[in-house]
Amino acid sequence: MPIEFETPAGATPLEADELEQLIPSQIADMAQLNEAEQLNIAAAELWVYARKRRNVLTMSFARNLHKRMYGEVWKWAGILRTRAVNIGNTEPYDIPFRLQATFDDVTYWIENDVFPFSEIAVRLHHQLTLIHAFPNGNGRHARLMANVLLENAGQPRLTWGSNIDLVQDSDARSLYIFALHAADDHDLQPLIEFASS
Repeated sequence: MPIEFETPAGATPLEADELEQLIPSQIADMAQLNEAEQLNIAAAELWVYARKRRNVLTMSFARNLHKRMYGEVWKWAGILRTRAVNIGNTEPYDIPFRLQATFDDVTYWIENDVFPFSEIAVRLHHQLTLIHAFPNGNGRHARLMANVLLENAGQPRLTWGSNIDLVQDSDARSLYIFALHAADDHDLQPLIEFASS
């Protein structure tokens, strides 16, 4: 039987068929689910930061990272979403094209020194959240993708609100959601400031 839980403000609620793909059978509530996901994400961070990655700006890497972040918890980890969601502006059929366009843009920005590197990482993060490629975990995935991009370039990682848990409803999550909405309206400054706070 799938877990019923409250979705935090600004998060994508999972559908019943997605909830049925929970792997650990002992999870009985949201706190246990958050803990299992966080342990899985910590293992993914160890893997991704263990060595410099050749090119993180590929769909293959993005999907593999998502699978490593959630693959011990969800069967749909690393699989692009197939339904419309309440966040983002990308239809499921357009996800691969939007991801590729984003990776191409980021590559161009880096090669042509269009923006400061930390801003490029924030722009990557924003675009990934807007595309919302996976059933869930997109914000956490986008933050890790941005930091891997920075790490590979020898740049300091962003702190994203001092690494406060942005999954639970909190003042930090509210600031993060506000900053994402401002970026949606072409004002990236609040997200840049939050990413470095």
